Amino acid sequence: MPKVVVVYLSTSGNTKAMADAIAEGVESRNVAASVMNFHEARIEEIKSADAIAIGSSTFYYKMLPPMEKFIDSLSKANVKGKTGAAFGSYGWSGEAPVMIAEKMRELGINVIDPVLRIQYQPTDKDLEECKRLGKDLANKLKKA
Repeated sequence: MPKVVVVYLSTSGNTKAMADAIAEGVESRNVAASVMNFHEARIEEIKSADAIAIGSSTFYYKMLPPMEKFIDSLSKANVKGKTGAAFGSYGWSGEAPVMIAEKMRELGINVIDPVLRIQYQPTDKDLEECKRLGKDLANKLKKA
């Protein structure tokens, strides 16, 4: 069965809520999903996954520095050709998901557009968008 790993860094819980909803969308298409804080993510899990979704909140117009380091470390995981998605929450500017997608593309990951950016706490409608992204990821894997 294909597997999607959803890795996030959340400062206020909003990006985590998005990650959980993305995984719910993936699983609704009968694809395995695991959600983990970037502290828990292991390179082996990333290597064995068919797709990876990465999310971070935006802080001072950037993704959080620990997430940037984590993404840079993925060069060791041979992620080229995997399917990917970028997401995140923000207060006023929202650049992190775009930066994540850029870095993922540099690593050779096929990132689904558009990146998912949600301001403040996700509403029910926002969480439905997250689930849709998860379904899109799962559908892409099934077609591959």
